[in-house]
Amino acid sequence: MLKTIIIGSCVSVQGTFVKALPDGRIAVQVGDKTFTGRPVANAA
Repeated sequence: MLKTIIIGSCVSVQGTFVKALPDGRIAVQVGDKTFTGRPVANAA
């Protein structure tokens, strides 16, 4: 499942969902790298 996260104030990353972290962040994988950040809210 593809998820988009925000890293910092203006950088976003879209990748394959890896796991949810206890502090509300999620991890996504892009190629061989894993990024963690805050999930982007779903559009209505």
